[in-house]
Amino acid sequence: QVQLVESGGGLVQPGGSLGLSCVASGSIFSIYAMGWYRQAPGKQRELVATITSGGSTNYADSVKGRFTISNDSAKNTVYLQMNSLKPEDTAVYYCNADRLRATKWSILRDYWGQGTQVTVSS
Repeated sequence: QVQLVESGGGLVQPGGSLGLSCVASGSIFSIYAMGWYRQAPGKQRELVATITSGGSTNYADSVKGRFTISNDSAKNTVYLQMNSLKPEDTAVYYCNADRLRATKWSILRDYWGQGTQVTVSS
């Protein structure tokens, strides 16, 4: 059983910083990439940033230059450092494990965390 557990959300003022982390635990043979997505009220879930096990990153245009994604592949952990936060960054942030293989013979599956709330407000 694979679980993704996020931590680090909360309330921050505009212009402030916040860090998120996500640990994937359980039976894990390999993960192609991990990432962060977010969903604001009344909106669809959208990509924030992803990072492959090899370190290649991809960012949404709206967060480039403000957010930094990093990982520790050995620990199946992904981080998101968010700087210069804006009210429009307010959302539930979800961790994703892309194309995770639980054992050498398992099929590839995506997994999601339960989400952590980030609120940017004065």
